[in-house]
Amino acid sequence: MKIVKKEFVGFLPVYDIGLLQDHNFLIQGGIFAANCFNKSHSVAYGYVTYQTAYLKANYPVEYMAALLSSVSDDTDKVQKYIASCHYMNINVLPPDINTSDVYFTPRGKDILFGLAAIKNLGMGAIEAILAARKERPFTSLGDLCKRVDSRALNKKALEALVQAGAFDRLHPNRKQTVANIEPILAWASRRAKDRASGQVSLFDMMNPGESGFVDEPPPPPDIPDYLPQEKIELEKELLGFYLSAHPLKALSPAVKLLAPVNLGDLQDSKEGSLVTAIAMVTDIKNIMTKNNEPMAVLQLEDLSGKAEAVVFPKVYKKVKEYLRKDNRVIVWGKVDAKEESAQLVLEDMAEIEQVSMMRLELTREQALDIQTLHRLREILKNYTGGKIPVIAQVEGLQQAVRLGNQFWVRDVETTKQALSAGGFRVSAQPLTPTVATPS
Repeated sequence: MKIVKKEFVGFLPVYDIGLLQDHNFLIQGGIFAANCFNKSHSVAYGYVTYQTAYLKANYPVEYMAALLSSVSDDTDKVQKYIASCHYMNINVLPPDINTSDVYFTPRGKDILFGLAAIKNLGMGAIEAILAARKERPFTSLGDLCKRVDSRALNKKALEALVQAGAFDRLHPNRKQTVANIEPILAWASRRAKDRASGQVSLFDMMNPGESGFVDEPPPPPDIPDYLPQEKIELEKELLGFYLSAHPLKALSPAVKLLAPVNLGDLQDSKEGSLVTAIAMVTDIKNIMTKNNEPMAVLQLEDLSGKAEAVVFPKVYKKVKEYLRKDNRVIVWGKVDAKEESAQLVLEDMAEIEQVSMMRLELTREQALDIQTLHRLREILKNYTGGKIPVIAQVEGLQQAVRLGNQFWVRDVETTKQALSAGGFRVSAQPLTPTVATPS
């Protein structure tokens, strides 16, 4: 077991293996050991670890659905595990009024979003929806309001369902559907009162197929849908994160290729380590130091979660042009670990669209020849210290390899010329050849 620190109780040394509270045991040689696990405790943890690893390996969709359900009231963890699903090629589908359950549920190779994870939608409303749905699926918003008591499902809850995407299969135009909620609720309330008082509508007594009349809800107004950016922003308000689309989703290939840290896992990074992340700036707090120098505290977000980044005055001068809300950037910084979280101390930043990378194409012979690889290393050493990643692609292999940060170069053209002169096939290309920004 790893010794975290060594202390003394009286004249006897105590070896602490890392728990917050001491559980001291006297072991052989008159030494106290703190925070020891007895064998039964260790076996229990090992057994549970084996079980969960087996389930994740053999039933990944079911395992991740259960994991998401267990943290459905914790937005940050839900976002982190949805990102894990993305890397496992498991799609987490938006909620659906006719198929979603209380919690996340597996559906084939996908996971269906749970209704309990939608803000402003209480358990009473969910239970009322599921009870009515047992009879038959809902055919429209009006059908739902007609069959579910408005005391259980109010306007705020309906807006949450619509803007989270739960009605997209029935009513694709979310803005139109939201605008129609109030008229439909008024219609459903009036209809319920008439029935409660014994007043049956004339239209209820007629056969719609013969008369052409039917007691229908008011039609929606003829208005265009939200813009794509508006739609995902409203979705984020209700779910706590982007689900159906994300401004960084188009960058997934670049993220996997460069293997930067996920912000959701930042607390697991080593204190003081230099990390790279591809993220979006979601908030900026400008600050003046005691010396009247500008600095900033940023909120960054990627597909896995959020993190805070501190920009001290010296770096602020260098990157201030990139400090814009919703800007997609690649950042370099050192990990500053706290008790319950971690933040980045920013060292540099660049806009994604400005970042290029060097792509080396190696034959199998080159990749296996020690002298050739040594020559490649020596050439790169003359141009390192920059922010341009170098990617190696070996002939016949699909998986590209990112060279370590120590081999990132300063300039594309000079490095390209030197590598070409050394007998290597190399090209330069943007990090994101085609990146679509929601508009």
